[in-house]
Amino acid sequence: MLLNVRKPPTYLDIAVSLSQELAQAAEKRDAQAEISEDEIEQLRESGLLELLVPQEYGGTGATWIDALKIVYELSKTEGSIGQLYGNHLNLTVLSHLSGTPQQKEKYYRYTAQNHGLWASAIDTWDTRLSLIPEGDRFRLNGVKRFDSLLAAADLRVFSAWQEGVQQPFFCIIPKARLGVTSNWDKMGQERGNSGTFTFHNVLIEKDEILAPHHLPNTAFATFTGIIAQLTKTYVELGIGQGALQAIEQETLSQPKHTSAVDSVALDPYTLGDYGDVWIELKTAIRLADDVAQYLQVSWEKGFQLTHEERQDLANAVFSAEVYATRVGLMITNRMFELMGNSSTVSNRRFDRYWQNLRTFGGVSMPWHGVPQTWTLTHFPRQQTPC
Repeated sequence: MLLNVRKPPTYLDIAVSLSQELAQAAEKRDAQAEISEDEIEQLRESGLLELLVPQEYGGTGATWIDALKIVYELSKTEGSIGQLYGNHLNLTVLSHLSGTPQQKEKYYRYTAQNHGLWASAIDTWDTRLSLIPEGDRFRLNGVKRFDSLLAAADLRVFSAWQEGVQQPFFCIIPKARLGVTSNWDKMGQERGNSGTFTFHNVLIEKDEILAPHHLPNTAFATFTGIIAQLTKTYVELGIGQGALQAIEQETLSQPKHTSAVDSVALDPYTLGDYGDVWIELKTAIRLADDVAQYLQVSWEKGFQLTHEERQDLANAVFSAEVYATRVGLMITNRMFELMGNSSTVSNRRFDRYWQNLRTFGGVSMPWHGVPQTWTLTHFPRQQTPC
Protein backbone atom coordinates (compact mmCIF):
# COMPACT_ATOMS: atom_id res chain seq x y z
CA MET A 1 0.00 0.00 0.00
CA LEU A 2 1.24 3.48 -0.86
CA LEU A 3 1.44 5.65 2.25
CA ASN A 4 3.11 8.90 3.23
CA VAL A 5 6.19 7.65 5.10
CA ARG A 6 6.93 11.09 6.52
CA LYS A 7 4.19 10.71 9.12
CA PRO A 8 2.81 7.66 10.94
CA PRO A 9 -0.23 6.44 9.00
CA THR A 10 -3.62 6.37 10.69
CA TYR A 11 -5.95 3.46 10.16
CA LEU A 12 -8.06 5.69 7.95
CA ASP A 13 -4.98 6.39 5.82
CA ILE A 14 -4.43 2.64 5.54
CA ALA A 15 -8.06 2.10 4.52
CA VAL A 16 -7.86 4.82 1.83
CA SER A 17 -4.65 3.32 0.44
CA LEU A 18 -6.10 -0.20 0.48
CA SER A 19 -9.25 1.04 -1.25
CA GLN A 20 -7.15 2.63 -4.00
CA GLU A 21 -5.29 -0.64 -4.52
CA LEU A 22 -8.48 -2.64 -4.73
CA ALA A 23 -9.94 -0.18 -7.24
CA GLN A 24 -7.39 -1.21 -9.85
CA ALA A 25 -9.17 -4.49 -10.56
CA ALA A 26 -12.69 -3.81 -9.26
CA GLU A 27 -14.37 -4.29 -12.65
CA LYS A 28 -12.68 -7.63 -13.21
CA ARG A 29 -13.58 -8.94 -9.75
CA ASP A 30 -17.16 -7.82 -10.21
CA ALA A 31 -17.41 -9.70 -13.51
CA GLN A 32 -15.97 -12.88 -12.01
CA ALA A 33 -17.94 -12.60 -8.74
CA GLU A 34 -15.37 -14.68 -6.92
CA ILE A 35 -13.83 -14.69 -3.47
CA SER A 36 -10.28 -13.43 -3.81
CA GLU A 37 -7.74 -14.66 -1.28
CA ASP A 38 -5.56 -11.72 -2.30
CA GLU A 39 -8.17 -9.29 -1.00
CA ILE A 40 -8.48 -11.20 2.26
CA GLU A 41 -4.70 -11.24 2.68
CA GLN A 42 -4.52 -7.49 2.07
CA LEU A 43 -7.05 -6.95 4.84
CA ARG A 44 -5.00 -9.14 7.19
CA GLU A 45 -1.79 -7.28 6.41
CA SER A 46 -3.46 -3.90 6.87
CA GLY A 47 -4.07 -4.44 10.60
CA LEU A 48 -7.70 -3.40 10.15
CA LEU A 49 -9.20 -6.72 11.28
CA GLU A 50 -8.38 -6.14 14.96
CA LEU A 51 -9.54 -2.51 14.93
CA LEU A 52 -12.34 -2.89 17.51
CA VAL A 53 -10.52 -5.35 19.78
CA PRO A 54 -9.78 -3.54 23.09
CA GLN A 55 -6.13 -2.80 23.74
CA GLU A 56 -6.17 -4.97 26.87
CA TYR A 57 -6.66 -7.99 24.57
CA GLY A 58 -4.00 -6.96 22.06
CA GLY A 59 -6.15 -4.96 19.64
CA THR A 60 -6.30 -1.36 18.47
CA GLY A 61 -9.16 -0.25 20.70
CA ALA A 62 -10.72 2.08 18.13
CA THR A 63 -14.21 3.55 18.41
CA TRP A 64 -17.23 2.75 16.26
CA ILE A 65 -16.87 6.24 14.80
CA ASP A 66 -13.44 5.33 13.40
CA ALA A 67 -14.48 1.84 12.34
CA LEU A 68 -17.52 2.97 10.36
CA LYS A 69 -15.46 5.52 8.45
CA ILE A 70 -13.25 2.67 7.29
CA VAL A 71 -16.31 0.66 6.19
CA TYR A 72 -17.29 3.71 4.14
CA GLU A 73 -13.85 4.04 2.54
CA LEU A 74 -13.64 0.39 1.54
CA SER A 75 -17.18 0.45 0.14
CA LYS A 76 -16.33 3.27 -2.28
CA THR A 77 -14.29 0.86 -4.36
CA GLU A 78 -16.37 -2.26 -3.95
CA GLY A 79 -19.54 -2.74 -1.95
CA SER A 80 -18.83 -6.37 -1.18
CA ILE A 81 -15.46 -5.54 0.41
CA GLY A 82 -17.10 -2.91 2.62
CA GLN A 83 -19.82 -5.41 3.51
CA LEU A 84 -17.28 -8.12 4.29
CA TYR A 85 -15.34 -5.78 6.58
CA GLY A 86 -18.46 -4.34 8.21
CA ASN A 87 -19.80 -7.80 8.99
CA HIS A 88 -16.42 -8.73 10.42
CA LEU A 89 -16.51 -5.74 12.79
CA ASN A 90 -20.00 -6.62 14.01
CA LEU A 91 -18.98 -10.21 14.71
CA THR A 92 -15.71 -9.21 16.39
CA VAL A 93 -17.75 -7.87 19.32
CA LEU A 94 -20.41 -10.61 19.36
CA SER A 95 -18.92 -12.51 22.30
CA HIS A 96 -18.67 -9.17 24.16
CA LEU A 97 -22.45 -8.79 23.85
CA SER A 98 -23.63 -12.39 23.95
CA GLY A 99 -20.92 -14.46 25.63
CA THR A 100 -19.33 -15.18 28.97
CA PRO A 101 -16.30 -13.16 30.14
CA GLN A 102 -14.13 -16.15 29.20
CA GLN A 103 -15.57 -16.29 25.67
CA LYS A 104 -15.19 -12.53 25.30
CA GLU A 105 -11.48 -12.72 26.16
CA LYS A 106 -10.91 -15.86 24.08
CA TYR A 107 -12.32 -14.48 20.84
CA TYR A 108 -10.95 -10.96 21.25
CA ARG A 109 -7.46 -12.41 21.76
CA TYR A 110 -7.85 -14.83 18.85
CA THR A 111 -8.80 -11.98 16.50
CA ALA A 112 -5.87 -9.81 17.60
CA GLN A 113 -3.22 -12.53 17.59
CA ASN A 114 -4.24 -14.20 14.33
CA HIS A 115 -5.64 -11.25 12.36
CA GLY A 116 -8.73 -13.43 12.33
CA LEU A 117 -11.53 -12.75 9.87
CA TRP A 118 -15.15 -13.31 10.95
CA ALA A 119 -18.25 -14.01 8.85
CA SER A 120 -21.70 -15.30 9.61
CA ALA A 121 -25.04 -16.78 8.71
CA ILE A 122 -27.18 -15.70 11.67
CA ASP A 123 -30.54 -15.00 10.10
CA THR A 124 -32.71 -16.02 13.07
CA TRP A 125 -35.81 -16.20 10.86
CA ASP A 126 -34.26 -19.20 9.14
CA THR A 127 -34.93 -22.13 11.51
CA ARG A 128 -33.74 -25.01 9.33
CA LEU A 129 -30.42 -25.52 11.15
CA SER A 130 -30.76 -27.85 14.16
CA LEU A 131 -28.47 -28.11 17.19
CA ILE A 132 -28.57 -31.67 18.55
CA PRO A 133 -26.99 -32.66 21.93
CA GLU A 134 -24.47 -35.51 21.88
CA GLY A 135 -23.07 -36.10 25.35
CA ASP A 136 -21.03 -33.02 26.35
CA ARG A 137 -20.92 -31.87 22.73
CA PHE A 138 -23.39 -31.06 19.95
CA ARG A 139 -24.00 -31.70 16.26
CA LEU A 140 -25.32 -29.31 13.61
CA ASN A 141 -27.58 -30.63 10.87
CA GLY A 142 -29.64 -28.81 8.25
CA VAL A 143 -29.24 -25.82 5.92
CA LYS A 144 -28.65 -22.11 6.32
CA ARG A 145 -28.86 -19.17 3.92
CA PHE A 146 -26.90 -15.89 3.57
CA ASP A 147 -23.23 -16.67 3.92
CA SER A 148 -21.66 -13.18 3.96
CA LEU A 149 -18.43 -14.49 2.45
CA LEU A 150 -18.45 -17.39 4.85
CA ALA A 151 -16.00 -19.43 2.80
CA ALA A 152 -13.23 -16.88 3.36
CA ALA A 153 -13.58 -16.51 7.13
CA ASP A 154 -11.44 -17.99 9.89
CA LEU A 155 -14.32 -17.95 12.38
CA ARG A 156 -17.90 -18.54 11.24
CA VAL A 157 -21.01 -17.77 13.28
CA PHE A 158 -24.30 -19.61 12.72
CA SER A 159 -27.64 -19.34 14.46
CA ALA A 160 -29.16 -22.73 15.20
CA TRP A 161 -32.22 -24.04 17.03
CA GLN A 162 -32.46 -26.79 19.63
CA GLU A 163 -35.72 -28.67 20.03
CA GLY A 164 -37.73 -27.39 22.97
CA VAL A 165 -35.75 -24.12 23.28
CA GLN A 166 -37.48 -20.87 22.31
CA GLN A 167 -34.38 -18.82 21.40
CA PRO A 168 -31.65 -19.59 18.84
CA PHE A 169 -28.06 -20.35 19.83
CA PHE A 170 -25.04 -18.67 18.24
CA CYS A 171 -22.36 -21.23 17.32
CA ILE A 172 -18.78 -20.22 16.44
CA ILE A 173 -17.07 -22.68 14.10
CA PRO A 174 -13.45 -22.54 12.87
CA LYS A 175 -12.84 -22.56 9.13
CA ALA A 176 -11.31 -26.05 9.08
CA ARG A 177 -14.36 -27.73 10.63
CA LEU A 178 -15.60 -30.61 8.48
CA GLY A 179 -19.17 -31.09 7.30
CA VAL A 180 -20.10 -27.65 5.89
CA THR A 181 -20.68 -27.21 2.14
CA SER A 182 -21.89 -24.15 0.24
CA ASN A 183 -23.42 -23.06 -3.04
CA TRP A 184 -24.42 -19.58 -4.29
CA ASP A 185 -25.80 -17.94 -7.42
CA LYS A 186 -27.35 -14.49 -7.09
CA MET A 187 -27.37 -11.06 -8.72
CA GLY A 188 -25.36 -8.27 -7.09
CA GLN A 189 -23.01 -8.34 -4.08
CA GLU A 190 -22.42 -11.93 -5.16
CA ARG A 191 -19.26 -12.34 -3.12
CA GLY A 192 -20.90 -10.86 -0.06
CA ASN A 193 -24.40 -12.16 0.43
CA SER A 194 -25.98 -15.17 -1.24
CA GLY A 195 -26.45 -18.91 -1.27
CA THR A 196 -27.28 -21.87 0.92
CA PHE A 197 -25.03 -23.80 3.33
CA THR A 198 -25.54 -27.44 4.19
CA PHE A 199 -24.46 -29.03 7.49
CA HIS A 200 -24.00 -32.76 7.98
CA ASN A 201 -23.21 -33.87 11.54
CA VAL A 202 -20.95 -30.87 12.13
CA LEU A 203 -19.26 -31.19 15.54
CA ILE A 204 -19.74 -28.32 18.02
CA GLU A 205 -17.97 -28.07 21.37
CA LYS A 206 -19.88 -26.64 24.31
CA ASP A 207 -17.65 -23.56 24.62
CA GLU A 208 -18.24 -22.79 20.92
CA ILE A 209 -21.85 -21.90 21.74
CA LEU A 210 -22.19 -18.38 23.10
CA ALA A 211 -23.63 -18.37 26.60
CA PRO A 212 -24.72 -14.92 27.83
CA HIS A 213 -23.77 -14.09 31.40
CA HIS A 214 -26.30 -11.25 31.55
CA LEU A 215 -30.04 -11.58 31.19
CA PRO A 216 -30.75 -11.93 27.45
CA ASN A 217 -33.47 -9.27 27.62
CA THR A 218 -31.09 -6.49 28.70
CA ALA A 219 -30.91 -3.62 26.20
CA PHE A 220 -27.18 -3.99 25.52
CA ALA A 221 -27.49 -7.72 24.79
CA THR A 222 -29.59 -6.82 21.74
CA PHE A 223 -27.10 -4.22 20.48
CA THR A 224 -25.86 -6.45 17.64
CA GLY A 225 -28.78 -5.65 15.36
CA ILE A 226 -28.34 -1.91 15.82
CA ILE A 227 -24.65 -1.84 14.93
CA ALA A 228 -25.32 -4.14 11.97
CA GLN A 229 -27.89 -1.69 10.56
CA LEU A 230 -25.59 1.31 10.96
CA THR A 231 -22.77 -0.66 9.36
CA LYS A 232 -25.06 -1.32 6.38
CA THR A 233 -25.72 2.41 6.23
CA TYR A 234 -22.02 3.14 5.76
CA VAL A 235 -21.70 0.44 3.10
CA GLU A 236 -24.55 2.11 1.20
CA LEU A 237 -22.99 5.55 1.62
CA GLY A 238 -19.67 4.22 0.34
CA ILE A 239 -21.33 2.70 -2.73
CA GLY A 240 -23.08 6.02 -3.36
CA GLN A 241 -19.81 7.95 -3.01
CA GLY A 242 -18.07 5.53 -5.37
CA ALA A 243 -20.82 6.06 -7.93
CA LEU A 244 -20.56 9.83 -7.56
CA GLN A 245 -16.79 9.69 -8.10
CA ALA A 246 -17.32 7.57 -11.22
CA ILE A 247 -19.78 10.18 -12.52
CA GLU A 248 -17.28 12.96 -11.90
CA GLN A 249 -14.37 11.18 -13.58
CA GLU A 250 -16.48 10.25 -16.60
CA THR A 251 -17.99 13.69 -17.16
CA LEU A 252 -14.67 15.53 -16.80
CA SER A 253 -13.30 13.62 -19.80
CA GLN A 254 -16.22 14.25 -22.16
CA PRO A 255 -16.52 17.12 -24.68
CA LYS A 256 -19.88 18.91 -24.91
CA HIS A 257 -20.73 19.01 -28.61
CA THR A 258 -24.18 20.55 -28.26
CA SER A 259 -23.28 23.44 -25.99
CA ALA A 260 -21.19 26.60 -26.03
CA VAL A 261 -18.90 25.20 -23.30
CA ASP A 262 -15.89 23.03 -24.01
CA SER A 263 -16.78 20.04 -21.81
CA VAL A 264 -19.64 18.37 -19.98
CA ALA A 265 -18.01 19.38 -16.69
CA LEU A 266 -18.68 23.05 -17.53
CA ASP A 267 -22.25 22.59 -18.74
CA PRO A 268 -24.61 24.46 -16.37
CA TYR A 269 -27.35 21.82 -16.61
CA THR A 270 -24.93 19.01 -15.83
CA LEU A 271 -23.46 21.02 -12.97
CA GLY A 272 -26.92 21.63 -11.55
CA ASP A 273 -27.85 17.94 -11.68
CA TYR A 274 -24.50 16.88 -10.24
CA GLY A 275 -24.81 19.48 -7.49
CA ASP A 276 -28.23 18.17 -6.46
CA VAL A 277 -26.86 14.65 -6.15
CA TRP A 278 -23.78 15.86 -4.26
CA ILE A 279 -25.88 17.78 -1.71
CA GLU A 280 -28.11 14.79 -1.01
CA LEU A 281 -25.15 12.48 -0.45
CA LYS A 282 -23.32 14.91 1.83
CA THR A 283 -26.48 15.34 3.91
CA ALA A 284 -26.85 11.56 4.24
CA ILE A 285 -23.21 11.25 5.34
CA ARG A 286 -23.61 14.02 7.94
CA LEU A 287 -26.73 12.33 9.34
CA ALA A 288 -24.95 8.98 9.58
CA ASP A 289 -21.90 10.55 11.26
CA ASP A 290 -24.13 12.14 13.92
CA VAL A 291 -25.79 8.78 14.57
CA ALA A 292 -22.37 7.07 14.76
CA GLN A 293 -21.41 9.40 17.61
CA TYR A 294 -24.70 8.58 19.31
CA LEU A 295 -23.99 4.86 18.90
CA GLN A 296 -20.52 5.20 20.43
CA VAL A 297 -21.94 6.93 23.52
CA SER A 298 -24.49 4.12 23.88
CA TRP A 299 -21.80 1.46 23.40
CA GLU A 300 -19.72 2.94 26.21
CA LYS A 301 -22.68 2.61 28.59
CA GLY A 302 -22.54 -1.16 28.11
CA PHE A 303 -25.03 -3.13 30.17
CA GLN A 304 -26.11 0.11 31.87
CA LEU A 305 -27.90 1.08 28.65
CA THR A 306 -31.64 1.40 29.23
CA HIS A 307 -34.36 0.12 26.93
CA GLU A 308 -35.54 3.69 26.33
CA GLU A 309 -32.03 4.74 25.26
CA ARG A 310 -31.77 1.71 23.00
CA GLN A 311 -35.14 2.55 21.40
CA ASP A 312 -34.08 6.12 20.68
CA LEU A 313 -30.81 4.91 19.18
CA ALA A 314 -32.62 2.32 17.05
CA ASN A 315 -34.92 5.02 15.66
CA ALA A 316 -31.92 7.21 14.83
CA VAL A 317 -30.08 4.34 13.11
CA PHE A 318 -33.15 3.36 11.11
CA SER A 319 -33.64 6.97 9.95
CA ALA A 320 -30.03 7.21 8.78
CA GLU A 321 -30.24 3.87 6.95
CA VAL A 322 -33.48 4.71 5.17
CA TYR A 323 -32.10 8.04 4.00
CA ALA A 324 -28.78 6.54 2.89
CA THR A 325 -30.60 3.90 0.86
CA ARG A 326 -32.86 6.44 -0.81
CA VAL A 327 -29.94 8.69 -1.71
CA GLY A 328 -27.76 5.81 -2.90
CA LEU A 329 -30.48 4.46 -5.18
CA MET A 330 -31.13 7.94 -6.52
CA ILE A 331 -27.45 8.39 -7.42
CA THR A 332 -27.01 4.96 -8.97
CA ASN A 333 -30.26 5.30 -10.94
CA ARG A 334 -29.14 8.64 -12.40
CA MET A 335 -25.57 7.64 -13.21
CA PHE A 336 -26.09 6.97 -16.91
CA GLU A 337 -28.24 10.07 -17.34
CA LEU A 338 -25.39 12.21 -16.00
CA MET A 339 -22.51 10.40 -17.74
CA GLY A 340 -23.98 9.93 -21.20
CA ASN A 341 -23.92 7.11 -23.75
CA SER A 342 -20.23 6.23 -23.44
CA SER A 343 -20.82 5.04 -19.89
CA THR A 344 -22.87 2.07 -21.13
CA VAL A 345 -19.82 0.17 -22.44
CA SER A 346 -20.06 -3.19 -20.71
CA ASN A 347 -16.43 -3.50 -19.64
CA ARG A 348 -16.74 -0.35 -17.51
CA ARG A 349 -19.37 -2.11 -15.39
CA PHE A 350 -20.83 1.10 -14.00
CA ASP A 351 -24.06 -0.82 -13.40
CA ARG A 352 -22.38 -2.59 -10.46
CA TYR A 353 -23.07 0.42 -8.23
CA TRP A 354 -26.82 0.24 -8.80
CA GLN A 355 -26.83 -3.54 -8.67
CA ASN A 356 -24.96 -3.71 -5.37
CA LEU A 357 -26.99 -0.92 -3.77
CA ARG A 358 -30.28 -2.41 -4.91
CA THR A 359 -29.61 -5.98 -3.85
CA PHE A 360 -27.81 -5.06 -0.62
CA GLY A 361 -29.87 -2.10 0.61
CA GLY A 362 -33.11 -1.80 -1.31
CA VAL A 363 -34.27 -5.40 -0.95
CA SER A 364 -33.33 -6.02 2.66
CA MET A 365 -35.19 -3.15 4.33
CA PRO A 366 -38.41 -1.14 3.96
CA TRP A 367 -36.62 1.94 2.68
CA HIS A 368 -39.85 3.63 1.55
CA GLY A 369 -40.90 4.31 5.13
CA VAL A 370 -41.04 2.72 8.56
CA PRO A 371 -42.13 -0.71 9.78
CA GLN A 372 -45.91 -1.09 9.76
CA THR A 373 -45.96 -1.72 13.50
CA TRP A 374 -44.61 1.76 14.21
CA THR A 375 -46.86 4.66 15.08
CA LEU A 376 -45.98 8.27 15.75
CA THR A 377 -46.02 7.55 19.49
CA HIS A 378 -43.06 5.18 19.11
CA PHE A 379 -40.68 7.96 18.10
CA PRO A 380 -38.56 9.48 20.89
CA ARG A 381 -40.18 12.32 22.78
CA GLN A 382 -36.85 14.09 23.25
CA GLN A 383 -34.62 15.23 20.42
CA THR A 384 -31.74 12.88 19.60
CA PRO A 385 -28.35 13.88 18.14
CA CYS A 386 -29.44 12.89 14.62
